Amino acid sequence: MDCVFCRIINGELPSKKIYESEHVLAFEDIQKAAPIHVLIVPKRHMESIMELSENDVETLSELQKAIKQIAELTGVATNGFRLVSNKGTAAGQTVFHLHFHLLGGRDLELTLA
Repeated sequence: MDCVFCRIINGELPSKKIYESEHVLAFEDIQKAAPIHVLIVPKRHMESIMELSENDVETLSELQKAIKQIAELTGVATNGFRLVSNKGTAAGQTVFHLHFHLLGGRDLELTLA
């Protein structure tokens, strides 16, 4: 498997880490769509949100904790941010490792095209 996020998690590729816990890593996106653009990924490889199960309580809990802490750390918790996870190529997923985009730092337009 040649997953770019797994390679970042394993330290094989550089990243600007924002947050790390036992089950979650968050780092700046290199193709920013907003002034604040952080990718939040579970360390265990799973292709999409569809692979999460009720047995993934620790991972889900750590993802939620990471989202809140990153929003605070980056200063977007008060004014607002967008949280996105794409599933499949039709939705725009390009890296097939579950991840969430936390975007903020400017007003974000709602586009549902």
